Amino acid sequence: MLLSIRDLVVSYGAIEALHGISFDVEEGEIVTLIGANGAGKSTTLWSIVRQIKEMGGRVVSGSIHFKGEDLLQYPPHDIVNKLGITLVPEGRRVFGNLSVLENLKIAAYGRKDKKNVEEDLERVFGVFPRLGERKSQLADLLSGGEQQMLAVGRSMMNRGSLMLLDEPSMGLAPILVKELFENLAQINREGTTILLVEQNANLALRYATKAYVLETGTITLSGTAEEVERNPEVKEAYLGT
Repeated sequence: MLLSIRDLVVSYGAIEALHGISFDVEEGEIVTLIGANGAGKSTTLWSIVRQIKEMGGRVVSGSIHFKGEDLLQYPPHDIVNKLGITLVPEGRRVFGNLSVLENLKIAAYGRKDKKNVEEDLERVFGVFPRLGERKSQLADLLSGGEQQMLAVGRSMMNRGSLMLLDEPSMGLAPILVKELFENLAQINREGTTILLVEQNANLALRYATKAYVLETGTITLSGTAEEVERNPEVKEAYLGT
């Protein structure tokens, strides 16, 4: 098992946000967490990368294991640099005053394998040709879709084996959303496992292999993406059918 979460309880002060959730992500999968705003989806991602404290929360109990390693014993920088777990946060958060190329190179700053860094730059530009065309342009001048591509590209520069994505389609035009998710599917085919939080449940279930429904801090349903998509309650609550 690549990622295994068991009985995870997370709180913000006196408010418990996750009530003992458990789920697994196997290597090579695209797994999606779907649910309404405030369900605990982003809290789950921030807990995995050990940055929940910076968000004002704390892990109360439970376990998070990645390739058998106890993530709760690792500092956040080692989660990325040593274990290869990357997070593409909600809202993109690119460095607007730096160029596309500088944003990508900063993501690989701690790497010593300079030859491989250049290869990874070419890989990013292969997946996102528009970033290659705009590599000298300031990130602030990119469209919202291009900034999201850049955020994903930065994650690729870490050569991680697990990519976490928090609401990647937010604020994007439908045609750009489809293009972005096709790009994510390509990244997955090339060997990166993906754990996806996405408000657009129809879209998420179309690309995912497995899905978990998170409601007010509790996982209420799980199964293959097809099984979850067919569930009448999911259809009514999240799919608009």
